[in-house]
This record gives sequence, structure tokens and C-alpha cells, in this order.
Amino acid sequence: MKKMLSAFLLLTFALFFSQEKKPMFWQDIQTFKKQDQETPPPKDAILLIGSSSFTKWTDVGDYFPDKTIINRGFGGSRLTDLNYYAHDLLNYQPKQIIIYCGENDFADDDQLKADVVVERFKTFYQKIRTKFPKIEIDYISIKYSPSREKLWPQMKEANKKIAAFMKKQPNAAFIDITKVMQDANGNVRKDLFVEDMLHMTPEGYKLWTSVMNPYMK
Repeated sequence: MKKMLSAFLLLTFALFFSQEKKPMFWQDIQTFKKQDQETPPPKDAILLIGSSSFTKWTDVGDYFPDKTIINRGFGGSRLTDLNYYAHDLLNYQPKQIIIYCGENDFADDDQLKADVVVERFKTFYQKIRTKFPKIEIDYISIKYSPSREKLWPQMKEANKKIAAFMKKQPNAAFIDITKVMQDANGNVRKDLFVEDMLHMTPEGYKLWTSVMNPYMK
């Protein structure tokens, strides 16, 4: 009886700790899988992959009414998370992939250097290219959120280097949303952000749309 009880307790603890040790954003990915099972995703869509600026763009289809879009933005994801879940995030048949990610990499470690983030992006880019050699891949520049002003210098450096990298790649583009989010004096417009000074208002997304439209397939 004692052996059975001990075995039961060990199994219970094992199950408990296995649930506790799920990697970050695991549940988000499971949600995507469930959605895809319930409603098979369309082929030849534009696939959005990235962090909360995409996650919170829940009505993105209304901004691009003539496009078929699959939004797979999740939580406060970093490029490390995109690389970790690459197999699941790329389990579609898109004609174009647009990425917004990197901002949270810096926020997660305020000592992080731009070169590290650039290499993380290049790794993810190569993973996409391995599966989709010819489709369009676009990267939206890291936005300068007022709440993360101290991180801007490294963000700007990362944007500059990713832009240079994308310029050399076939069927690829760097979508710079920096200027459209500035006022006449070149300062970031705080009115484009909600109270947390991190996430955007509908007007912010409207401006993104104006810049993204020419790149949309």
C-alpha cells in the first residue's frame, strides 16, 4: 500500500511540475493550433508573425479589406520565441510573411546590444527561407515606444542593420514606420499610444496601414 501511495504521489508531482515547466507562450501556440483545426487557415494569405503590436491588432482585416490575413502575433514575444516556435508559426502556406518583433528583446534585457537582436532576426529569416525559398518576407521597423525611450539607441541601431540586411535579400523589404509616427518636429507622437505608452491606438494602426499597403501582396 505504501509503495502504491508513493508511486501515486510521485506521479502527481511529476504531472504538476511538467505543467509548471511549459515554455513561455506555450498556451498561445496551442490556441493557434486549436483555431487552425476548427477553421483551416487559407492558402496564399499574408501571414503576420510577431509580438503584441500584432496581437492587439485584432481587427487587422478591417484595415486591409481586400487582403486575406492570418494574424499570429502572440503576447510579449521576442525573436527568441519566434525562433523557438518557428515550426508551429510557419505551419501555413502563405504568399507573404510580415514580421514585427524585436522590441521586447530589448525590454527583456536593457543591456542587450543591437547586434544580438539582429542575429536573432537573421536566424528566424533563414528558417523562413529554408521552408519558403521564394515568398515575400518583410520586417516592420521596431517602433519607438515612449515608455521605452532609454532603449531607443540600441533599437535604432538594430533597425539600421536589419534594414541593410533586408536590402540585400531577394523578395524582402524593410518597412520603416518611424517617420509616420513622428510629429513635425521629429518627435514620437504620444497621442498614437494608449495609457501604457507602449501599445497603439487605432490611429497608430491606421498610420501603419498607410505605410504597409504598398508592400502588401
